[in-house]
Amino acid sequence: QVQLVESGGGLVHTGESLRLSCVPTGKIFSIDAMAWYRQGSGTERELVARINSYGTTKYGSSVAGRFIISRDNANNTVFLQMNGLLPEDTAVYSCNMEGVYGLDGHGFFQRDFWGQGTQVTVSS
Repeated sequence: QVQLVESGGGLVHTGESLRLSCVPTGKIFSIDAMAWYRQGSGTERELVARINSYGTTKYGSSVAGRFIISRDNANNTVFLQMNGLLPEDTAVYSCNMEGVYGLDGHGFFQRDFWGQGTQVTVSS
């Protein structure tokens, strides 16, 4: 069973930076789009950033200009560089991968996956 393994969350102060990463386990041949979402306390989940297989990126309006999403296709990894963090960035950040094409014990598959989430806390 494929799982998305996220890392890089933590506690920082306003203005500091963090870098999140997410990589799937298992035998993976290709991945269409990769994205990061976040959900703060009492808020709905929102798109933070998304990158497709061509490298085209899309950012949420609240993070544009501060966050950078990138991907390493050779290692099926997506990164989120978060700069100039603010208290309102505090949330659980979850990785999403679309169109993951791979092979497991049941044969070939192509589907979307979500990570468990990693906590990012920004203190003022």
